[in-house]
Parts: sequence; C-alpha cells; structure tokens
Amino acid sequence: MSKGIVVVSGLSGSGKSIALKVLEDAGYYCVDNLPATLLLETADFLTLEAGHERVAVSVDARSAALPALPDAIERLKGRGFDCRVLYLEANTPTLLRRFSETRRRHPLSGGMTLPEAIERERALLAGVAPLGSRLDTSDLQPRVLQNWIRDLLGLGGGGMTLLFESFSYKHGIPLDADWVLDARMIANPHYDPQLRPLTGRDAPVVEYLSRDSLAQQWLEDARKLLARWLPEIVRENRSHVTVAIGCTGGRHRSVYLAEKLAAAFRGEWKVLVRHRGLANEENAA
Repeated sequence: MSKGIVVVSGLSGSGKSIALKVLEDAGYYCVDNLPATLLLETADFLTLEAGHERVAVSVDARSAALPALPDAIERLKGRGFDCRVLYLEANTPTLLRRFSETRRRHPLSGGMTLPEAIERERALLAGVAPLGSRLDTSDLQPRVLQNWIRDLLGLGGGGMTLLFESFSYKHGIPLDADWVLDARMIANPHYDPQLRPLTGRDAPVVEYLSRDSLAQQWLEDARKLLARWLPEIVRENRSHVTVAIGCTGGRHRSVYLAEKLAAAFRGEWKVLVRHRGLANEENAA
C-alpha cells in the first residue's frame, strides 16, 4: 500500500488553514509551514517511524527554500509516495478584503503595502502553482470550500464517525443523540421466558428477531433513511453522528437493531456501537 501525502500550498488568505482542517478531519496527520528542504525527511519520519498512513503538509511563501519544492515532490514520488499537490489561490481584491476583515498581517508585509505583499507572494509561488490541482477560492464561502476540497481530493466521508447507541426509554433519551429511532412497536423477546435473560447479541434473540417481519421492515426502512441522508450530513462538515435506537428495556430489540445497522454501514464509515442499557448492567454487576 503506497504512503499518501498531500502538499498544500498557495497564497496567504486563500484558505490553506481550511484545507488542513479538512484533511485533519479526514484522518491525515497535518504539519503547517514546513520548509521545503525538510519535506522528504518529514514524510519518512511520519510514515515509516511514526506509522501515519496519510500525511498533509503546508509549504508556502513563509517556508524556507521554496524553490526546492518541485524537486522534493518528484523525489517523493520516485520513492513510492502517492504525493498530491493542492494549490489554493484567489484574486487580489478578495485577498485584500479577507485581510481587512480578519485584520491579520500578511506574512510578507514587512516594508511593503498589502497589495505589494500579495503580488510578491504570487510571484514567489509561480513555480509551485503548476505542480498539482489549482483551486480558485475567490467566490467560495468556507463551507463550500470545504466540500470542494473533499471532492477534489476524493476524501468522501471517511472522516466521519457513526455511532449506533441502544438505550432504554425507561431511563430517558440519551442527551448525545443526533437521531432517535423508536423500536418499541416490534415484538418484544422479553415476554418469552427463555429469551428474557438474554440480550440482542445472543443467537436465540437474533434468530427470533430475524424471523419477525416487522423487525426486518424496520431495519430496511432505517437503513434506507440513513443511506440517503448521511452523505448530506457529511457535506455539512459533521465529523460525528450518533444514532440512538430505543426500546422499552434496552436489552433485546434496540441492541439487535443497533448491531445490524452497524454491520450494514461499517464498510462505508468509521462505525462504533454502544449499548447504554447493557453497560449499566455490566457496571452494576
């Protein structure tokens, strides 16, 4: 498996910090303002010694030895790195407005006016711009820019964690729930004396609910609902979504359904499963 590295560069005020945040949320180890001459050593250390599979670094006009960047990128590719370059830019009026709104100092503004510093930086980065994917952020709001960066780099929703949490309505709805799905209309294994002491993770309960047509219809409807709307939630820059599934006691139906939904989405997202009612029992034991 090739080691992945994304080099983020571009003009100050064009959105490089937003790009690094998107990459960080997608599981990249991010380094800001790295001198170009240290790119190879940093990539080797982070991937080979520290064990990070995906790395992102920002190399821009603040970094020393900027002319060394093209050669460093070619050497990375020659050593087996899947190296991509994302270059962000914006027109001068937009950059002037952004610096005015944030009241931040341009990194090259010592001894120059702001327009002069912007043009000086544009000239310094002229050799970097053709190295990879260029993205003009002039008319993009931050949320739109985040989505465009994800699409451009093929990040998808891999950074989102999807938590399925079963609970008992007797003890109230979990405060951390984003979505709450009610399973109390499904046949309750609690009323079968042989199933009562078991949980929704035990084979007899799984078999019982697998034969129940209403439980299977509930599962299919919930799966379709989540499959339709989770990608839209990701595009709203959410990194964590909790789907709480409740039944009366939090032992059978909700546990079974949470496990089944987790299995259905585990190939698409980072999935966690928690059983609130069972955890309380285990802690009390």
